Amino acid sequence: MIGTDVKQGLILVDIQNDYFPGGHFELVDIESAAENAGKLLQRFRDQQSAIVHIQHISKQPGATFFLPDTKGAEIHESVTPKPNEMVVVKHFPNSFRDTHLLQHLKDVEVEEVVICGAMSHMCIDATTRAAFDFGLQCIVIQDACATRDLEFEDQIVKAAEVHAAFMAALAMPYANVISTVEFERVQNVTF
Repeated sequence: MIGTDVKQGLILVDIQNDYFPGGHFELVDIESAAENAGKLLQRFRDQQSAIVHIQHISKQPGATFFLPDTKGAEIHESVTPKPNEMVVVKHFPNSFRDTHLLQHLKDVEVEEVVICGAMSHMCIDATTRAAFDFGLQCIVIQDACATRDLEFEDQIVKAAEVHAAFMAALAMPYANVISTVEFERVQNVTF
């Protein structure tokens, strides 16, 4: 997948204030993931490649974060969109559901998507699987993604384990799951 002459696009999923310290749903190591996402964003800007920012706005009753018209729902300053960059607003974990994301990617002739953001076990997973099902080649930059501890039947599953499990599941056959450094090496770019 990587290294071919296919047109790439970057999808930054839900890198929003509520996931950061002081937000309503803080993730583990979100600052580190956002820093790596920022490096990817700069690379795509430098190459004048397609960039799509995904912004989740919660509309479900009882939602506690990403609420409409709140600071927490805003895209974090580490990856602030430029005026010429597409922002797709979504209301479901899958960034393609009830949005114009797929049509936009077709319009700009993107064949391979580079995906990063949050949460690894939710929107990254759903978006990557959907992209694969739509026939796109997928690369997930695992250290530019973040998640949080989960609980299942009174058992706490640490964020690192959640992240590893979902990255392992996506790695076959949905995506090429690599690090920022690996992406840099294969793309012959320096961050």
